[in-house]
Amino acid sequence: MGNIDKRNRLDAAPFRYRVTKTNTVFIDYESKQVKILKGKEADIFLKRVNAAENEKELQLVMAKITGNFKRGNER
Repeated sequence: MGNIDKRNRLDAAPFRYRVTKTNTVFIDYESKQVKILKGKEADIFLKRVNAAENEKELQLVMAKITGNFKRGNER
């Protein structure tokens, strides 16, 4: 994971996720909802989250699924 998070932004754990009873996943970035996952996409996300070994990998999974957070324009 060396070159992926060069500025160490994921260390602050800006992403959070919530799962509803209907298996809908809400992903928040700094307390703002940025993505909703349903159905097959939510199932794939939950498998990746369960496979994450530590908090930084979990943050990386959420950053990748939300998209457009690699360029540094997420103010």
